[in-house]
Amino acid sequence: MIQNKLKKKLNEGKAAIGTFMVCNAPDLVEIAGLAGFDFVIIDNEHGPMRAESSQHLIRAAELRGITPIVRIPDILESTILHTLDIGAHGIQVPQVNDALAAKEIVEKSKYEPIGKRGLAFPKSADYGLCDISNYTNNANEETLIITHCENKICLENLEEICKVPEVDVIFLGPYDMSQSMGVTGQVTHELVENAAVKVLDITRKYNKIAGIFAGSGEVAKKRAEQGFKYIAIGMDTTLFSAKCTEEVNKFFN
Repeated sequence: MIQNKLKKKLNEGKAAIGTFMVCNAPDLVEIAGLAGFDFVIIDNEHGPMRAESSQHLIRAAELRGITPIVRIPDILESTILHTLDIGAHGIQVPQVNDALAAKEIVEKSKYEPIGKRGLAFPKSADYGLCDISNYTNNANEETLIITHCENKICLENLEEICKVPEVDVIFLGPYDMSQSMGVTGQVTHELVENAAVKVLDITRKYNKIAGIFAGSGEVAKKRAEQGFKYIAIGMDTTLFSAKCTEEVNKFFN
């Protein structure tokens, strides 16, 4: 059964750092754990992976003691069910723009009496080698639900989204938000920074955790000082490409 160290850390008011995993490479997940990240976000939205491949990355995360979160591509019941059944400790859901969508995600993610998730005996249930009532209670308690705020429509409805009790984290996506506001790619633009302040203010009001994407450790540190607690620093491809570029430039300069 899940023992969600990330959820515990966040609920203690501590900041946690992770990174996105786009490549189907369990070794990279292990390296992220060894490097000191708290979590990885296995990206099934923009990456090529789905449940069968993601399960191996989840195992790699558990092996190295970090929390596996999966960003799902949609809120279909089958998508949420497969993602949680393979052992994800939480789901991260893009473009959640109103409370109705948030409630639908909760209903499909949680077992009775909170939701209507289908019950089986997959990896998440230790393949049936656990007490099933303890398992469903544990899953309801330990599974993280992270919803993206990456559209100006979401900002307008954020208070109502935060009133959904089972939503744990509101994750601001600066790049998508910049696009929504007509300043594509300008993630430090005043409009995006104002959105960040609004996310922090509303999540504090409703005792939610604020999350955000940061392009570097330096930016992540500043975001943590602002009050963000769930912080994703880049992704496997950008971290690798930045390091490659750095070393090549050292050679030629």
